[in-house]
Amino acid sequence: MSWPCNAREICRTPIFSVEHREFEAPDLSVVARDVVVHPGAVVILPVLADGSIVMIRNYRWSVGQQLWELPAGTREPDESVALTARRELEEEAGYRAGQMAPLATFFASPGIMTEEMFVFVATDLSLCEQSLQGDERIIVEVVDANILRARLVAGELRDGKTIAALGMYFLKQQLQ
Repeated sequence: MSWPCNAREICRTPIFSVEHREFEAPDLSVVARDVVVHPGAVVILPVLADGSIVMIRNYRWSVGQQLWELPAGTREPDESVALTARRELEEEAGYRAGQMAPLATFFASPGIMTEEMFVFVATDLSLCEQSLQGDERIIVEVVDANILRARLVAGELRDGKTIAALGMYFLKQQLQ
């Protein structure tokens, strides 16, 4: 459901913008929100032939911590989500996927932003050269799926997109 909206841009960055939006609700009242407008992103769950999962330890400047994450990244203008997933897997983790299957989509933080995340399971993996951006501090680690499941259940993972993607993946495996 979409309601009529007036929008005014407050701020623009190379990746996202912030808009002040006023929505007309069904009761004709006006609801105002400041919204981060984001082009969307991908999360890649790379599974090796033995079932282990390629994870990254990524230093996140915004929270001042290194987090366990799945490779992920923001879509470029006019780039398909599948192409973004392939590109980000190679850049961040140094792997190419022979197969890339969609798993799920979700909104990262729908209370404040439009960012939709597309989760892919990458298989038939082969090593390639990692290609980090200048400010990225990423360490790649292969983790046994059972160890990763235990870390997830123990609350050791703090990155929301990784928690969501792994939870969906492990649940789907359990239901099959």
